[in-house]
Amino acid sequence: MGGPDRLRDYHGKRDFGRTREPRGGGRETDAGPRFVVQIHDARRMHFDFRLQVGDVLRSWSVPKGPSADPHDKRLAVPTEDHPLEYEEFEGVIPRGEYGGGTVIVWDHGTYEPLSHDRRGRTVDFARSLERGHATFRLHGSMLRGEYALTRFRGGDDGEEAWLLVRAAKGGSGGRGAPDPRRARSARTGRTLAQVAREDG
Repeated sequence: MGGPDRLRDYHGKRDFGRTREPRGGGRETDAGPRFVVQIHDARRMHFDFRLQVGDVLRSWSVPKGPSADPHDKRLAVPTEDHPLEYEEFEGVIPRGEYGGGTVIVWDHGTYEPLSHDRRGRTVDFARSLERGHATFRLHGSMLRGEYALTRFRGGDDGEEAWLLVRAAKGGSGGRGAPDPRRARSARTGRTLAQVAREDG
């Protein structure tokens, strides 16, 4: 599933002499697949939703963050694939760098692919994403239960867009997105302001 070629856009947008973001390529996975939701206080505050697919994290920018309410359809805009090591990244991306701003890990854990065809047969998760609809069950500290990503606008003009929706079925529990400025890191317990002050 790709390796360096899948990270070409990621590497091309970053100066690793300035940013402490991981280059990638050095992490082995035994458990998984993994997911992470990061809060990113960049030019616009948003949540980054990432799912491990093969040896990369497929990534979407979700302006309002994931919701625990099945009635909420949250816009999710695809971004470049990220390395698996990004699951643990927290800190300050320098001003002037791509995505400059503060990042915290709000939630992380594992997920179960649930995609299937109309006959109920399991569909490869990467293929279901290529087709534009994938379902999965999250096992995180904050997010738990079934979710779906559905593409509603194609990428012919470079403006591909998806919806991230919590399923009405598939278990209870879990929380929706918090006020990002009050949220605390799942890794260190720090807020965005504390990370900016201590790591900036």
